[in-house]
Amino acid sequence: MTVPGRRSSTFSRLLRHGFTDPSGAEELLAAPELSALRDDSVLLDALGATADPDLALRGLVRLAEAQPETERQTFTATLLSAKPFRDRLLGVLGASEALADHLAKHPRDWESLVTYEAADLHPGVAEFEQGLAEAGDAVSLRVAYRRCLLAIAARDVCGTTDVAQAAAELADLATATLRAALAIARTAAPADAAQCRLAVIAMGKCGGHELNYVSDVDVIFVGEPVEGADEGKAIQAATRLASHLMRICSESTVEGTIWPVDANLRPEGRNGPLVRTLSSHLAYYQRWAKTWEFQALLKARAVAGDPELGAQYIDAVSPLVWQAAERENFVPDVQKMRRRVVDNIPAAQIDRELKLGPGGLRDVEFAVQLLQLVHGRSDAGLHSGTTLDALTALAAGGYVGRADAAQLDEAYRFLRAMEHRIQLYRLRRTHLVPEDEADLRRLGRSLGLRTDPVAELNKEWKRHAAVVRRLHEKLFYRPLLDAVAQLAPGEIRLSPKAAGQRLEALGYQDPAAALRHLEALASGVSRKAAIQRTLLPVLLGWFADSADPDAGLLGFRKVSDALGKTPWYLRLLRDEGAAAENLARVLSAGRLAPDLLLRAPEAVALLGDPEGLKPRGRDHLEQEVLAAVGRADDAEQAVAAVRGVRRRELFRTAAADLIGSYGTEDNPREPDPGALVDRVGEAVTDLNAATIAGALRAAVRAEWGDTLPTRFAVIGMGRFGGHELGYGSDADVLFVHEPREGVDEQEAAKAANRVVAEMRRLLQLPTADPPLLIDPDLRPEGKSGPLVRTLKSYEAYYRRWSLVWESQALLRAEPMAGDLDLAEQFIELVDPLRYPAEGLGEDAVREIRRLKARMESERLPRGADPTLHAKLGRGGLSDVEWTVQLLQMRHGWAEPGLRTPRTREALAAAHAAGLIPTEEAQTLDEAWVLATRVRNAVMLVRGRPGDTFPSDPRELAAVGRYLGYVPGHVGEMVDDYRRITRRARAVVEELFYGA
Repeated sequence: MTVPGRRSSTFSRLLRHGFTDPSGAEELLAAPELSALRDDSVLLDALGATADPDLALRGLVRLAEAQPETERQTFTATLLSAKPFRDRLLGVLGASEALADHLAKHPRDWESLVTYEAADLHPGVAEFEQGLAEAGDAVSLRVAYRRCLLAIAARDVCGTTDVAQAAAELADLATATLRAALAIARTAAPADAAQCRLAVIAMGKCGGHELNYVSDVDVIFVGEPVEGADEGKAIQAATRLASHLMRICSESTVEGTIWPVDANLRPEGRNGPLVRTLSSHLAYYQRWAKTWEFQALLKARAVAGDPELGAQYIDAVSPLVWQAAERENFVPDVQKMRRRVVDNIPAAQIDRELKLGPGGLRDVEFAVQLLQLVHGRSDAGLHSGTTLDALTALAAGGYVGRADAAQLDEAYRFLRAMEHRIQLYRLRRTHLVPEDEADLRRLGRSLGLRTDPVAELNKEWKRHAAVVRRLHEKLFYRPLLDAVAQLAPGEIRLSPKAAGQRLEALGYQDPAAALRHLEALASGVSRKAAIQRTLLPVLLGWFADSADPDAGLLGFRKVSDALGKTPWYLRLLRDEGAAAENLARVLSAGRLAPDLLLRAPEAVALLGDPEGLKPRGRDHLEQEVLAAVGRADDAEQAVAAVRGVRRRELFRTAAADLIGSYGTEDNPREPDPGALVDRVGEAVTDLNAATIAGALRAAVRAEWGDTLPTRFAVIGMGRFGGHELGYGSDADVLFVHEPREGVDEQEAAKAANRVVAEMRRLLQLPTADPPLLIDPDLRPEGKSGPLVRTLKSYEAYYRRWSLVWESQALLRAEPMAGDLDLAEQFIELVDPLRYPAEGLGEDAVREIRRLKARMESERLPRGADPTLHAKLGRGGLSDVEWTVQLLQMRHGWAEPGLRTPRTREALAAAHAAGLIPTEEAQTLDEAWVLATRVRNAVMLVRGRPGDTFPSDPRELAAVGRYLGYVPGHVGEMVDDYRRITRRARAVVEELFYGA
């Protein structure tokens, strides 16, 4: 008798044995069907050893209740006396609700778990065929299949088989099931069976002998006519048999379903015929197949139907699989395939995805398959469809480091075991780790984690996923270093040929040079070489992710040669997580940024500082530049220092732009391309303004000391004034001066002209730093007019002679350097010209349109494609800017927001004022941003300015990467450019030309 308020001793024992609902368990144990068992401590111990004791007990009661009265005593006696049977049965009941349902429905099936002969421990296809032999229809086949599945699950949960053996058994059971289903289909249609030979080829995990508990079974069907039969009719008959086989396995019946049979890996996928002849298969693979299809064929295995035809198919396609790495598009295909396909995973699920998520099963499988494709062409030992067998072979051949392979093997086994246990519970196809605490507890206990199952499970899962994430990329690259390094005795290295094959597969066009660079960087026993061997596997992956891996590796070698002896360089790359990836992105994205970096490699430090890539404002830059000028001994030394600052800031800007455009593992790419354009334009404008300010100070100091005889100002024009400079832009300027009190006008003019000449000379001196070209051609009278004018001279010219295009050019006038009061006076002088009261007259509007039309017909370079010229082409920069500027000149007098030198700002103001509808404003803005980015991309990639897409395929691919297009999609990039600019041109026709 239990004292009121106290727990019974049974309740406490149940708690100790892992029951989460002891009260419910007590009631279940009191069921009359368990009367012979309830007091047996052995039963409680066995229940407590299961993944979910509560679930196991519920299943046991249901099974006992389902036993006929005459059989129940035999069942309970066997359960008490036979420990192996007890462990197997309760193990299954505690892990799988679905198999408990099956046992309750088919209560005699427990007998299949009682006796285990030696053959029962590791059954193969023959044993499973025997288990399915009596199934004559779809319903009985499902019952027999579940009975066989019950035995596999029992061995699995009790540890008799490991995860790889269980997966192999599941594949063998699938093979036997396909054979049985085909036999049923042939029996139902003997006329069809008599006309054709049909072979079933297993693909995917079934073909690889590594099936899950619940998975689509991927197949390909091959058909041939029997001797004397018509081929067309024979293939129709084979198609009917194949379709019936698929329905037998896939359709729901009173006994549920087995699994879907998926034939979508066949040539042409679901659009292609279900059954083809062998010659038709080969014709497709030889002419049309893509790289991923050969990757899929790596697991092809003949499993059912005509064995001779199946063997002929495997013999015929195998050579094609191992020649795939020699195909023309293998490298871009691999680059596309290497990018994780996670876009279709809902954001809420990605962290629970065992298969496709970061560090998931797909990472291991893909890495192994890619290495097989690369090296299997010359090493038949790698020709295995089973992931773990192939991984072992790769390690044995030196294609993968042994320690890496061992860690990856352990991680893959753990993740597959998780997947098996998750699916086993309800026999549902899922790769998501559950969120419910009870599900996680059962899952953890099923994997042997008993102290704190949920916490231990999460810890182990994250640990193994992290190992996969870390290793799946290094798997490609670390053996490349071993190929050029001194290895310990007994270690196996890649041969030079194998290393070259791998580098080619990863996109390196000159693998011999790449190996020389690796040898120079990583060979030897120095601490420096040891750190490089740690860094390079990761860096090589980032280089391979770019359009020009060779350039990235060469640049890294040059930077390392220049900085290798400094104590901070390798430490920065090793310890600052972002620095190494940022450097890899910068070095492999084009010529400009590496050229700037190699002139002063210490700028690498910017890449490791979280604040290092943020642009510095003009005030900060000007202060640094003027201080450098003040310390210099002469003008040339001063401007050399100034140009050094400019070079560093150009590198900072380019690096930030590239990293923002590419994105990194921790920071996705900048989603707003307009923000990137604005950032570059503002940063380059600021540093050029500071550079000009420094050159002006240096020129004045060299001849006049602190004070020039005349007040002097530099006015930015064009993109300089509009804060829209690109990397290769000249600085369009006007110079204005005003003689100081008591200074002769001629003397003042001479001084001003000498200052201009000296500034231009100093900024163009041949040095290692990029020159800054000052272009004063927008001045009154153009190249024929004086370089410098006084305010009064400008006023007189504009009053008497100014043309409408000059007023238009003045829309972008902005003070940049020198005497700011004088510059502001100039701005006040020109405001009435650029924003005329009451707007432009019709004659002026017609003149602007005439000038624009003339420019379109005369200034586009000969042979240039007008649909792809970013500056002067259809819907390009000129179209958008002239449209916006016409609006500014017509309405700027009334709309203060239009009084800005910046194109996007003026466009937004025109939209806000109701002068442009929303859709048209967005169209113009999108086209202007895209055209600007194309020009920036060309300069970054080629190292010299350009207004059209490069013709060189590698350079074009690099421009595509900068613009966000993955490899193989440059055609899509060009099509998008044409589409966006075509729409912009339509808006220009309407708003500018009044069409």
